[in-house]
Amino acid sequence: INGHDMQQIVNALDKSNRVKGKPTIIIANTIKGKGVSFMELNHKFHGKAPDDEQFKQAMNELNKVSFD
Repeated sequence: INGHDMQQIVNALDKSNRVKGKPTIIIANTIKGKGVSFMELNHKFHGKAPDDEQFKQAMNELNKVSFD
């Protein structure tokens, strides 16, 4: 599924809850840092918190973005 699409996530979770007697897996394709210009696909921000200024910029960018 598209791991940035909440409807796909909810649908996959609902479907997995209906499976009984065997394990299920949901594979969510995502992009690290999606929606933040300086973080997207930048491995240096994987597991690293932004500083205060970067946080402000990231929040401004995320408030303007649609992940559809």
